[in-house]
Amino acid sequence: MTRSGWISRGESRLQGADFDAAVTARAAEHGGRGARIEPIRTPDALQALVEAFAVRESGGIPVIGDDRWEEEQWLDLQLTCRSLSAPAGLAWATLTSGSTRSPRLILRSDGSWSSSYPDIARLLGLTAESVVYLPVHLVSSMSMFSIAMSRSLGHSIRLPRLRRPAADDLADATHVHATPLLFERILDLVEDGASHRLTAALVGGARLDPALRRRAAELGIRVVTYYGAAELSFVAFDDDGSGLRTFPDVESRLDGDGRLWVRSPYLAAGYAGDEQGPFAMDDGWATVGDLAAIDAAGRLTLRGRADGAILTAGATVVPEEVEAVLRTVPGIREAVVFGNAAHGTDSLVTAVVEFDPDVLLTAPELRERMRSALMLPHRPRLWYRMERIPLTATGKPARGRVREAVANGEVPRLGT
Repeated sequence: MTRSGWISRGESRLQGADFDAAVTARAAEHGGRGARIEPIRTPDALQALVEAFAVRESGGIPVIGDDRWEEEQWLDLQLTCRSLSAPAGLAWATLTSGSTRSPRLILRSDGSWSSSYPDIARLLGLTAESVVYLPVHLVSSMSMFSIAMSRSLGHSIRLPRLRRPAADDLADATHVHATPLLFERILDLVEDGASHRLTAALVGGARLDPALRRRAAELGIRVVTYYGAAELSFVAFDDDGSGLRTFPDVESRLDGDGRLWVRSPYLAAGYAGDEQGPFAMDDGWATVGDLAAIDAAGRLTLRGRADGAILTAGATVVPEEVEAVLRTVPGIREAVVFGNAAHGTDSLVTAVVEFDPDVLLTAPELRERMRSALMLPHRPRLWYRMERIPLTATGKPARGRVREAVANGEVPRLGT
């Protein structure tokens, strides 16, 4: 690890050497850990990072949980990690977007991240003097990638003091790594007069509204968007608004169904244990089920997920998984879940439910029931009800008709 750079949150700051000393001291307390997966949860972000790098230094594999979780979700993560072992040579575990209380864990080597550092640094113009503002919660692989890169390359990291970007966080930031929704909030702050030194932004996790790129350019902030996934890491980037093109070390192809497959040094090793998910590998090629088109110039156009997954706040929500949970709620006969565009950049998880004839639950009641059943990004934000959800000829919910009815204002929204 480098001795330069610092990590800060609010008024708390650890210089590089102090951070390394704290990591070494904590690692000595841990002793040898082997390839055990160690869950970490604390509202103190700096302490969480010290703990994570200490686990790494002592031979373990850290995974940072979300301090906003219900206690049952945290216990589930602990039990999951306790029951798993990992092959040698792996360094990081991150949580995927599994919907229910038992999270999916992705395992990866250090090289699967570090091999992309030079390209990311070049695209953003990172130097040892750079300060990267990182408003995404540490539970996200986006955050842990950026922090691991900073410890390798020597630049500094500023973490948010609140749950959302604030003007006070931006004063010394030269770069930002965020989702489109968070980046839009940052642009709002800058346009409202927040002091900053931002020169470039790395934006991923969902599609970026071109209007945000134009707003950023007017403020002197160069934007690099990218497509990737927790399982695939970086796949393609767009640094000028002309479209996504693959990173230099990434190969891409489409199968007969239009699903995108990639081969690169950035791929994760897979899910921990016998967990199932969208990540599939075949002879060195991998996919998460995203549909795409590739033009003659090699540029990618994403066309959504083959499984209809929703991208929201950097998470991937599989509608069928949320629907299965909703159908376990007494009084809900059927449910359809889809993504509703929010400000043209991100999606809100939206649920349309059909109740039993003698049942009518309110949105607050439904949200309360989802607190212990679904991970935070997967809980529906918008709730609607239909007297009868239409079915296809095969007896499945007619998703397109339901979505169209909501868009046309034909479906009543449940009170908030």
